[in-house]
This record gives sequence, C-alpha cells and structure tokens, in this order.
Amino acid sequence: MAEAKKEIELEIAHVLFIDIVGYSKLSINDQHAVVEELNEIVRASEQFQRAEAADRLLKIATGDGMALVFYISPEAPTQCAVEISRALKEHPRLQLRMGIHSGPVSGVVDVNNRPNLTGAGINVAQRVMDCGDGGHILLSKHVAEDLEEYERWRPLLHDLGACEVKHGVRIGVSNLHSDGVGNPELPKKFRVLKKRRARMRWAAMAVTLLPLVAIVAGIAIFSRYPLRSVLTAVEKSIAVLPFENLSDNKENAYFTEGVGDEILTDLAKIADLKVISRTSVMQYKSGVFRNLREIGEQLGVAYVLEGSVQRIGGRVRVTAQLINARTDAHLWAEHYDRPLDDVFAIQSEVAQAIADQLNAKLSAAEKAAIQQPPTADLVAYDLYVRAEALRAATSFNARLKENLLEAARLLEQAIARDPTFFLAYCKLAESHDLIYFFGSDHTPARLALANTAIQNALRLRPGSGEAHLALAEHLYRGYRDHENALAELTLARRTLPNDPLVFELTGFIARRQGRWEESTTDLKRALELDPRNLFFLQQLSFTYEFQRRYRDLAEVLDRALKLVPSDPETRVARAVIDLAERADPRAAHATIDAVVAEDPAAAGNIAERWLYIALCERDNVGVARSLAVVPAEGISAGSIWLPRAYFEAVAAHARGDATAAYAAFTAARAEIEKTMREQPDYAQGIIVLGLIDAGLGRKNDAIQEGTRAVALVPVSKDAIDGADLILDLAVIYAWTGEKDLALKQLAEAARMPSGLNYGWLRLYPDWDPLRGDPRFAQIVASLAPK
Repeated sequence: MAEAKKEIELEIAHVLFIDIVGYSKLSINDQHAVVEELNEIVRASEQFQRAEAADRLLKIATGDGMALVFYISPEAPTQCAVEISRALKEHPRLQLRMGIHSGPVSGVVDVNNRPNLTGAGINVAQRVMDCGDGGHILLSKHVAEDLEEYERWRPLLHDLGACEVKHGVRIGVSNLHSDGVGNPELPKKFRVLKKRRARMRWAAMAVTLLPLVAIVAGIAIFSRYPLRSVLTAVEKSIAVLPFENLSDNKENAYFTEGVGDEILTDLAKIADLKVISRTSVMQYKSGVFRNLREIGEQLGVAYVLEGSVQRIGGRVRVTAQLINARTDAHLWAEHYDRPLDDVFAIQSEVAQAIADQLNAKLSAAEKAAIQQPPTADLVAYDLYVRAEALRAATSFNARLKENLLEAARLLEQAIARDPTFFLAYCKLAESHDLIYFFGSDHTPARLALANTAIQNALRLRPGSGEAHLALAEHLYRGYRDHENALAELTLARRTLPNDPLVFELTGFIARRQGRWEESTTDLKRALELDPRNLFFLQQLSFTYEFQRRYRDLAEVLDRALKLVPSDPETRVARAVIDLAERADPRAAHATIDAVVAEDPAAAGNIAERWLYIALCERDNVGVARSLAVVPAEGISAGSIWLPRAYFEAVAAHARGDATAAYAAFTAARAEIEKTMREQPDYAQGIIVLGLIDAGLGRKNDAIQEGTRAVALVPVSKDAIDGADLILDLAVIYAWTGEKDLALKQLAEAARMPSGLNYGWLRLYPDWDPLRGDPRFAQIVASLAPK
C-alpha cells in the first residue's frame, strides 16, 4: 500500500494546549473517565462549536489532554479556555492546566490519514502550559500583547516574567485569571525562581561585606577558568582566506570563490573551532601580498588557510595550506587533482584535515554535516555562489531591491536545475524576506514566495540548523513573531556555532523587545565572528544612536571608517553626530560637499541624509540639490519604501509652498495607496498616509491614520518601529495644529530610546508650530548636551 501523502503547510495558528493534572497517578478506568469528562466539557464550549462549524479548528489528542488549534483569531483559544475554566466548577475532580500561544505550525497527514501538527506554535504552547499548575491559564507574552489591544482582556492579564523551558529557552508568560476563572496563585516554577533570586540577592549582599583581601583572592581564584577557556578558543581559531583563481578563464572566479566558501562553511559547523565569517575574510583578496601576521591580528585568529583552484576541462586542481599566523610557520599542505565532479569531496577532505591539525573535537553529527555536499549540480552551485556574492555586496541603499531581486532570480535558476538544493531554498527565503521587510515590496505575494521557499527547505532538512535559521529570519522579518524566532535561533545555534547571523538576529530581536544591553552584547558577539562586517558595525551604531550614546556611537563609526574610509554613508553618519548631539550641522554639511565633489554618483546613496541636513539648515539650494539625486524609484526608509514625490512634498511643505506641496503629497498618496491595497494593516504605510493627509489638510483622516498605526505597533511590541510611529504621530499633530497632543508624543519619545535627538528638535522645520511653547523648550532642554 502506498504511504499517505504528507502535506506540510507553514501557517500561523492559535493553539490551546490542555493537560490533565495528576493523570499518570490515576487507574486505567479513571484515566478513561477523566478524558471523556474533558472531551464533554470541551465539546460544550461555544468557542469550540463555532470554530468547528466554520471548519477552522484542528483537534489533536495527546493522551492526558489535547491541543486545540484555532485558525480564527488570537482571542479564540483564550475565550475557549475561559469557557472551559468556568465549566470546571461543576467537575471538581478534574484539574486542568492550559497554555496558549500563537505561532507557525505545519499540518501533517500521517499514514493512517489522521491530522497531526509540528512547529514552534504548538511546541511553545505546550511549554507555556508546562510552566503552570492545576487551574492555571497561561499565555505566552506574544499572545498577551495581542490581547492587550482589547480592553476587555486587560484586567485579566497578569505578567509573570520569563520562565525557563526545554533547551534553556526563556519565554515570557502571563497568567490569565479573574473571579471564577483561572488560578491567581503564582505557579510553582515561578515561586522557585523567586526564592532563587532572593538567595542570590542575599549572597550578593554577603559578598559586599567580605574584606577586600577576600574579594581579591576570590577574583584570583575564579578568573583562572575564564582565562583558560579564552586561550583555548584563540588557539583553535582560523580564517579561510579567498582562494586564488589559477584558471585561464577568469569566469571561473565564482567557482574558485565557492570552493573556499564551502571549506569555510564546513569548518564553521565545528563547535570546537572559532571560524571567521565570509564577509570579513573576503576583504583579503588573493593574488596580492598578504601579511598573515597582520591579518591574524585584525581577525583575532591563530591560523589562516590559503589556497588556489585551477579548473581545466573536466578536472580541478586544488592546493591548500595551513599557516600559523603568529609565526608564519606552514603546518600542513596538500594538493588535489581530481575529476571536476569530485570538488565537493575535496572540500570536505580539506575541512576534515584542518580540524585534525587543530585538534578539534568533532561530534558524529558534525562529521556527517561536513561530508554532505550542497548539490550534485555544479552549474546550480555556480548560480548559488553568484547570488551569494550579490547578496553580500548589497548595502541598504537605492540598489537594495535590484540586487536582492537579481539574487532571487539566480537562486530560482539554481533550484530549477536541482530541486533538492536545500541551501538555495534557505537563501531564496532570506532574499524574499529582506525585500518584504525593507518595504520595497511589502505585499502578501512577496511574503508567500518566502513562505514557499521555507516550506521546501523544511521538507528537505527539517531538523537542520540552516532550516531553523531561515525560519527564524522569516518569522522575524515577515511576521514580527519575536518569541518563535528566538526559539528557532536557539535550535539553530546548536549546529551553527560560528554563524554570526544567529547572533545578529538575536540582537535585532532583543533590540525590538527593548532589551538594549542584551542586543549590544549579541551584536558584539556577531562581530567577534565577523569583525570586518560593515553592516554589523552600522547596526551596532544604530543601537547606540537610539540610546543617544554619542561617544559609543562615534567609536563604532570610527572603527567602521578604518575599514571603509571612503564609504559615503559611513562618513556622513559619523559627521551627523554633531548635528544630533549639539545641533551643529557644519561637519555634516562639509562632509556632504566633500562626498559629492569626490564622487557625484555616490550622492544618491546619501540623498535622504542630505535632504535632512539641508532642511535643518533651511538651505533651499541644498534641498534642491538633494532632491535632484533622490532615485526615481524612491528610497527605503526603515520598513517602508517612500516614493520620490513624498520627499518633494516634505521639502515644499517646509518652505511654505502650499501649491507644490499639495501636488506632491497627492502624487505620493497615490503611490502609497498602491502599496496598501493588499495590506490594509501595514502600520508603516498607514502612518505615511497620515503624514500625507496632514500635509493635504485632511486633519481628521490624518489623526485617525496616525493613531491607528501607533495602536497596531506599540512600543511594547516593537521598541524601534513603535518609537518611530510615535514620532511620526507627533509630526501629524504638529502639522494639524494639535499642539498639546504633539507635545505629549514628544515627551514620551524623549523618555525612551528613540530617533528623537536635540538637533532634530532644535533645527528641523517639522517642529516650527511648537516653537515658543515652554513645554517644547523643556523637552528640547532635556535632550541638550550635558
């Protein structure tokens, strides 16, 4: 008999997980009885009946309970839990605990044609439930935040903090209870945690009372162990430098690049090694003299691997040599001359040899991972490498969409040649997610393309680190599902110990959750693995900028400028610090002039900053020059793609040209409306409509749109976008004459990490309607340099 077809469709579901407390202690007959009793209570629930009638419910028995998977709304499982909890008053012997979470699930039909589920959505719901005791209705932080948008749920939600669950993952949990519903008692796991924290506080107080000599002695004893581990990590650290292309045909450069990349990728899977990421090593081009000691110091590694590749007809020659970067001593070298289709085996052998030379311990899983070729199709692999090169060269400027679309096209060609090319699916999903996230095509259709690629990756290797990483990025960029993304990143880290993207995404999520210090730590860890990655440095600088830590911001940008001294965007970002901190635009103005004089073609990459600086200076000539270089297709501003007409409208509004402003705002609105047709709840698009309507004099529409956008993405859900939306709402209020409301928004933004700064308030035309009000002056003074 043919096996039943398994269908894997990733979608967001709302899960209620129910468990019978004390089930295992019951007799067999009593177990059957309580399960039947539970079934009757659940079937009597109005919410259960409504979802079942609409065919929007999946029921899964778990032996000592069940999972109810709703596809209606985040409220459905919570309302069902409340109804069940009330019904339990008539069933005193039945003790239940319930957990609720919304997240991705994959529906599977098993060989007996019965439905089942996998995925983070159902796993997290069960883990949330496991944090509770009898009578508890526990919600993940993600669900609680969704329910807080509804006034009727707010009094029932009680934040418990974080609970550590399986694999050391920490998830935020809220307890839902009121009179007659739920259990108001603190769950046992949280009581234990509370006692542990109390003991730790007492221990900390005791330490402070110790004599100084004891403290010093303690430090001397305990510091040995971290020092030894650091030395071990440095000893087993390596950078794989770009291999030299010795082929007569220079078109083989991508093939050569791929050989080195694959060796690097294999080594990076070994947890006992520290391996520097591709972005940093690619800056040390082959074919020129390389000072290996200097490179070792710059990358923080003890060893480097160099090599060359020559492709001749149907054969390939690969030479590799391992060198001690501290002494220039050659430790190992090997030459391979094989048929071309054996190139992946060569890469695996080199990686294994290097691991042996460095005395790295490999698990069985790591050995298997190293031996697994990415594809059997060399043409498909060449397309994949070309796409990776494009993605690596992509900066967040006007070419962002163009480069990502071309990378996606190449990856689709690779997949067409090899439909089992797992890594190509992962990178294709990431390309679509980036296009969606940065607003150049923020449509359900683009997200569906990413979703399809993710489904194919999960189908091919559901348990791989790369699949978990791709899914984490998809959840983060596509759904703002931070908790499930963190859970996937925890799983990815086990098999991708040297992938900086794991720490990068963890840092991004921590930042959006308002955990700024944790975000900084994670981004610095990413930089340890990729120390010359300009994008990572830019992101760390952004973290400092939002917190108005201008000295730290300057240090990071100075470090970036050592890598790319002529990079226009980094130069301007460094010069703008004086404008933000002290309302002094002179350095920024001079830098803009220098950049444009040196390379007029670079002006488009700094057009938005240039316009901002010119408006701060009330420099009409500078405004006109900056508008002239705004790309015709517009600019990606955060998570929204703004049309050129929008910038023209803002400039006209600032100089008081009502006719020009009205025409430009009208044109911009038509462009934004196209973006909004398929995504009516896109907060970034809604707020831009609000700004445009404020400029058009449509006061009521503007305020309604602005307040709706802020409600859709509050700071509690996203500390970055939420803060930006508050500031945009302040502009709407200022433009529409609602001075009190504008000042309220500004005061709130000034108290939190946000893009608000002293220079912006002092100089930018948006705030002219508020000038002269002592409350505005007080907010400005609160941000003044101390």
